[in-house]
Amino acid sequence: MFAWRDKQAPHGQTTATSQPPQLPASPASQSFSQTAARLQEEQENKEEEQQQDQRRLSFKCVRSFRHKISEDNWRRRQGPGLEPGSKEPEEKKIALELLETEQAYVNRLHLLDQVFYTELMKEAKNGKTVPEEVVKMMFSNISSIYQFHAKFFLPELQKRMEDWSCNPRIGDVIQKLAPFLKMYGEYVKNFDKAVELITVWSEKSPPFQELIADIQVCANLTLQHHMLEPVQRIPRYELLLKDYVRKLPPESPDKDDAEKALEMIFMVAKHSNAAIAEMERLQKLWVVYQRLGLEDDIVDPSNELIKEGPIQKISTRNKSTSEKYLFLFNNMLLYCVPKVIQVGAEFHVHLRIDMDSMKVRQELNDMQFPHAFLVSGKQRTLELQARSEEEMNAWIKAFQDAIDRKEKRSETFKTAVHGPSDAVSHPQAEELGRRAPQWVRDNLVTMCMRCKEPFNAIVRRRHHCRACGYVVCAHCSDYRAELQYDRNRLNRVCQECYIFLTGHVVLEDREGKHKGILEKGAAEVSGKSLLCSSLQLLDKNGKGGTRGWFVIPQDDPLVLYIYAAPQDVRAHTSIPLLGYQVKDLPQGDSRHLFQLAQSRQLYTFVADTEELKRRWMRVMARCAAGITGPEEGEDADSGEEAD
Repeated sequence: MFAWRDKQAPHGQTTATSQPPQLPASPASQSFSQTAARLQEEQENKEEEQQQDQRRLSFKCVRSFRHKISEDNWRRRQGPGLEPGSKEPEEKKIALELLETEQAYVNRLHLLDQVFYTELMKEAKNGKTVPEEVVKMMFSNISSIYQFHAKFFLPELQKRMEDWSCNPRIGDVIQKLAPFLKMYGEYVKNFDKAVELITVWSEKSPPFQELIADIQVCANLTLQHHMLEPVQRIPRYELLLKDYVRKLPPESPDKDDAEKALEMIFMVAKHSNAAIAEMERLQKLWVVYQRLGLEDDIVDPSNELIKEGPIQKISTRNKSTSEKYLFLFNNMLLYCVPKVIQVGAEFHVHLRIDMDSMKVRQELNDMQFPHAFLVSGKQRTLELQARSEEEMNAWIKAFQDAIDRKEKRSETFKTAVHGPSDAVSHPQAEELGRRAPQWVRDNLVTMCMRCKEPFNAIVRRRHHCRACGYVVCAHCSDYRAELQYDRNRLNRVCQECYIFLTGHVVLEDREGKHKGILEKGAAEVSGKSLLCSSLQLLDKNGKGGTRGWFVIPQDDPLVLYIYAAPQDVRAHTSIPLLGYQVKDLPQGDSRHLFQLAQSRQLYTFVADTEELKRRWMRVMARCAAGITGPEEGEDADSGEEAD
């Protein structure tokens, strides 16, 4: 049926027309045969497990070979032509070992390229097995690797070992050819995909499966095991060359070249290991992707799974907890709910929290929920409970490490928003509306945290301000404001946060509202103020605006009150000053302009004189930085009427 069978010689050997360059037999061939037999037995024992999870085959094999390499059990016991007790120099024994393992390796490459690849391509061209492009993807650049070793690397080593008595060195040969070993990177990166293609097409195409099986009978091992040889070849070079350099006498003429060659091989091995690590990382991502039912696009080259596991979510509404599951990545946290009926997926992604600006801390002195910790992100703040102190510490460390790595990579990460580097910042004011707050638990309060009225189950129910997280009554939270962390959607907020976030004028009391800070009379506040005067507040276009009486009270120095006239009994607007930046503007049309700026909020003022503008800018800057006392050398009542 297949043409390659006609060329097969007795005893399962290929004919001379398809043989690689004739190489002397060596004990390493027997060593590799024994290893091959052992690997075949291991393969048969794991066959049932591999059939259940074919996608993980390649990585299991890679790890298996890494273990074998680290144990050094692939090394030969005696060099070719060396009798026990031989007095040959140790460095020569290692050089001969390198040669004989290279001979065995070229034979394996010949099998991959000239038998497996050639015969599969021949059948693919006849349209009997799989498309040609699929076969090319399976074997990647194996032909280039085979040609390099068969025509360059192996002949150079053979020639040098023949001349060892005259020129005892191999470092220069390896140093000259080592750069070409970087071609292994392409093969290693493609390895997982190649093994999966072999698995898929073995199920889809009986002729393909039959051809592979026929060749494997003669080759003793599966195609996948043969394809692993190039993956583990570079680490073998590194181990041998390390021994070679270690055994060289200090006066050896090969000392410098061998050390340089080892450094080059190390870089190639590092490149190859990085490719393997990348495959394993993407494999972990793919497994998580499947467990989430393809709900979230996490299979991205920039993602790295750091930690996963079950966790208890503490409810803010009652004294209970619920089972959740966390997937922590280098750039995000997936907060998941386990599915009761797991059809196609184990979890549903309930929330995605970005790592930017994330914070984590332990919740101390909480007797009701021991081992609790807090994770605060822009999208949501979570109160979580671990099963033990060790588990809690492990989660906190994982979160903090991920946060620290993110901060180091991000040059733009700052806790202050548009503030000068020497300004004293107020994190709560700066972050209001920009990140999800920690909700105060219902059972920890008995009265509204704004108006102080007691809660009851019938007419005064509990609500949460989505900006500050306070527990407030319906009257005190009868406002809506856009919150940046919730994609600028309108959310229920308390009056204080509403004023801070929007700057809107509160024109009149709502029914049932208690009098608050806006009810202070202008005359009363002006008499005890840090500064007061007449100013003009421009509109958003900077053309028109309203003129009024502006006051910063001495007993409430973090707020700017705006009255319509100096004798009004009620302010119509208040602006919290914390966290704002005071900006000077060039004088235009004889107007003395300055601004208050924070995030998306911007207020532009016009003073009557340049001196008055400077005084307002100085006082506002101090209040915005949290400095509440009068300036040195200035009386407490110095601002009675600045104009």
